[in-house]
Amino acid sequence: MSYGQGGPQSQWDPWKPHSQQPWNSAADDGSPDWAALAEASETRNKRRKLLFTAGGALATVAIGTAVAMAVVSANGGDDRAGPGSLPASAPLPGTGTATPSFAPTSAPPPLDPKEFISSARKDTAPLGPDTLFPGTRVTIGGTVYKKGLTADTTSCATAAGATLPKILTANGCTRLMRVTYTDGGIGVTVGVAVFDTAAQATKARSQTDDRSIVRSLFGKGVKPFCDGAFCRSTRNAYGRYAYFTISGFTSGKDVTTKDTTVFRTGNDLAQFTVNQIHRRGQAQASAAAER
Repeated sequence: MSYGQGGPQSQWDPWKPHSQQPWNSAADDGSPDWAALAEASETRNKRRKLLFTAGGALATVAIGTAVAMAVVSANGGDDRAGPGSLPASAPLPGTGTATPSFAPTSAPPPLDPKEFISSARKDTAPLGPDTLFPGTRVTIGGTVYKKGLTADTTSCATAAGATLPKILTANGCTRLMRVTYTDGGIGVTVGVAVFDTAAQATKARSQTDDRSIVRSLFGKGVKPFCDGAFCRSTRNAYGRYAYFTISGFTSGKDVTTKDTTVFRTGNDLAQFTVNQIHRRGQAQASAAAER
């Protein structure tokens, strides 16, 4: 059914092609209704802007979701996911081709423990027979050596014998610490002479001979040993310390070259002593590195 002029008008839809335009039918003078056209144009512009804004928001959400999914997958979740699953053409937003920049750093060289036990100026940790030889016994190679008496003096010559007193005095010995260990019928006295510098300790060591000995330390359960009998002695230096051992039988029997147990005992305690001196240096070096 068709309608003539003045009949019902079809509704105009600005988004539908060829729909009837809103002419002013009352006047019907052939000219368009400019007010209606302006209003329709404004409506179209507003709708287009809203659509673009909504589309942008959806795109942003989509990118954000993709990034979050990629990060989660790369850090645990799907075992098959990982950095290789990310598309090469989709870098994370905001990263581009930038690379992280860090200030150049380099680890400082480790401090030398021997440096700290080579001079009185740096070797400042507490020092004494019980700090250098702690505890009541020491186990070396399966053998348990029981700790006996300790002694400490600043008159180094009084705790030494034969040719050693003169050597210690001439090189500036400031302290001589002694400790005795026993293993069955064998006694060992360790003596540690302290100097201000490593050069002094090294020079003192170089001047010693087979008659340069520390006096054995006995009493309180340890029978006299190396007090007139032949004994075995050692001497060495490390840092600002010269260290000595004298080993023998608590029965007073002479030591011969066949008494390998006595030799081993003296060697064990000499090694233990230098290890303790080195640990002293390590402790001070570690403390200095943390400051």
